[in-house]
Amino acid sequence: MVFLYFDPLLLVLAIELKSLCYDFMIDIASRVYNHNWKIDPIVRSLLDIDFYKLLMAQFVLRNAPNVTVKFSVLNRSSKILLANVIDEEELREQLNHIRDLSLSKGESTWLRGNLFYGKRAIFRPSFIDWLEKLKLPEYEIRKKDGQFEISFEGPWAEVMFWEVPVLSVLTELRSKAVLKNMGRFELQVLYARAMTKLWEKIEQLKPFDGMRIADFGTRRRHSFLWQDWCVQAMCEGMGSKFIGTSNCLIAMRRELEAIGTNAHELPMIFSALAKTETALKQAPYKVLEDWHEEHDGNLRVILPDTYGTQNFLNNAPDWLASWTGVRIDSGDPVLGAQCAIDWWQSKGEDTKEKLIIFSDGLDTKKIIELYKKFNQRVQIGFGWGTLLTNDFRGLIDNGALDPFSLVCKAVSANGQPTVKLSDNSNKAMGPENKIKQYKKTFGLSEQSKETLIV
Repeated sequence: MVFLYFDPLLLVLAIELKSLCYDFMIDIASRVYNHNWKIDPIVRSLLDIDFYKLLMAQFVLRNAPNVTVKFSVLNRSSKILLANVIDEEELREQLNHIRDLSLSKGESTWLRGNLFYGKRAIFRPSFIDWLEKLKLPEYEIRKKDGQFEISFEGPWAEVMFWEVPVLSVLTELRSKAVLKNMGRFELQVLYARAMTKLWEKIEQLKPFDGMRIADFGTRRRHSFLWQDWCVQAMCEGMGSKFIGTSNCLIAMRRELEAIGTNAHELPMIFSALAKTETALKQAPYKVLEDWHEEHDGNLRVILPDTYGTQNFLNNAPDWLASWTGVRIDSGDPVLGAQCAIDWWQSKGEDTKEKLIIFSDGLDTKKIIELYKKFNQRVQIGFGWGTLLTNDFRGLIDNGALDPFSLVCKAVSANGQPTVKLSDNSNKAMGPENKIKQYKKTFGLSEQSKETLIV
């Protein structure tokens, strides 16, 4: 006969943990039900942004301190009429609140003393001094055809800080508008189902050894509280396979790695500033040459799709092949990854030592497919965004909480229009005549045309 021994203390702990999880579930539902934005503002801190914004702001202050830019919000899911759903006065209250925010002493200390990518003091003291004084510039809002036209104009290093919070505000206000007429128990059931849905995704991903996933879901999250819960669920469910979050505030509070490198705005703006055709063609490489001087290791990740991945790599200088990795953010991810692998091999690089980060519209099925296809060939990372932090599909009637494609991009620099071509024509942006010019300059003849989920 076998006797099983149950430790009473472990049993009590298990019950308490279950109770804590249930209490937290009720806390989200209750705070939505009893919503008071002064208690739960959508953006709580200047650090409630993606980590790459800090890296790029420091880069811009050093390399382009006098550039004036304009950023604008674009709703690529045009059937969702945000101005018919979101109250303009509440939107302005949230944006005004963000303009009142400043870096706290604790946040400043974290930036000065924390390890980022294995290094301390990645941010120069002069940059943090500047950040401590930062107040976000003014914004403009008007309504047109059921949409909000929102723009920000001013010094590049300041205006770029608007991109992430304005998207977070718009997405969460839309969520609140949908949920405002739901009862307390209805909300509890909704969040319980959403939690179960995410946990089932985690269970699908757990078996794959060596998988590395980071949270990239700040910009189009359901809410701050929900993103924070998703991050905690990933920590528990994925363990060491969950490598961190792009959200600086959550990284600081949860003692996680802050993840991020650079974004499309760098080549877009430096290209817009080019005075000649030759300078335009070299602009994306000049940006990375300057980045090369500031950063090394895993911060040397190429984002090649701004004007087409294949042509970017075909014309890239040889020294760029020594960089750690490539991020695939548009087009067919299999083709993009294979293009990077072929390029490295042509340069004599050991592809098993190289890193490919997938970050475009990921969910579990695509993550698993890409992992199985490339895991033995390169190092793989996944930046899991909107479908980690805002997947309420199928949980509410008429898809009223389904995620949608909302962006805030630089549209001009020193008065010159910016252009993004992308590997997916549905992500392209800029005046038609400029798009035509850039396609000719960068030799982009073919683009995929893929549906934008997020």
